[in-house]
Amino acid sequence: MHIAEGFLPPLHAAAWGVASAPFVVHGVRALTREVKANPESTLLLGASGAFTFVLSALKIPSVTGSCSHPTGTGLGAILFRPPIMAVLGTITLLFQALLLAHGGLTTLGANVFSMAIAGPWAGYAAYRLLRTCGAPLMVTVFAGAFVADLVTYCVTSVQLALAFPDPAGGFPGALEKFAGIFALTQIPLAVSEGLLTVLVMRLLMQSSKSDLVRLGVAKLTGTGAAEQAATRQGAAL
Repeated sequence: MHIAEGFLPPLHAAAWGVASAPFVVHGVRALTREVKANPESTLLLGASGAFTFVLSALKIPSVTGSCSHPTGTGLGAILFRPPIMAVLGTITLLFQALLLAHGGLTTLGANVFSMAIAGPWAGYAAYRLLRTCGAPLMVTVFAGAFVADLVTYCVTSVQLALAFPDPAGGFPGALEKFAGIFALTQIPLAVSEGLLTVLVMRLLMQSSKSDLVRLGVAKLTGTGAAEQAATRQGAAL
């Protein structure tokens, strides 16, 4: 949902930049703490950023001034929480604007708010809600990725409708048009992204389960759980 360079009115572009800045600053602090406390996280952090970069670069033309594509932000939000994903998403959007002419510098704030802030927070909320309700891990991962993608498109629709209200229907009319056009491509993309994120999480469960346990995504089972319990009991004694 990258809005193209120069497409938003200057006041709107500046306002979205101001709205995004506190989230990104908070995310930088969270990322710094994570790397200092757990240097072993750098590999997964890099993988999460690369996943977002590759998926969000696969663009399909949609509404004039924007496009449809997967976002890839649900995975990073689940693994490292939304504040860190705000930083990874901002870096992704900045590099895409500079290297791929995908998005833009003047619209960076708006794109960050929709794809790197609103989407990850909504996706993480869906993931945590289902985890609290006892849903299987892969169901919660699918929901997190699906919602993160879909909410990104919803926020972009709002941004475009605010900037370009319909002459007859105003903001509601413009929102209906933008959201309706996006929905044709974005809903199938959100489903596909959810399934792909589940596949990636399954691979991580096989190759990096200890990291997922440390991050609170997976739980120890069987012998590993028994050994951890015994270690805690011994420490208490």
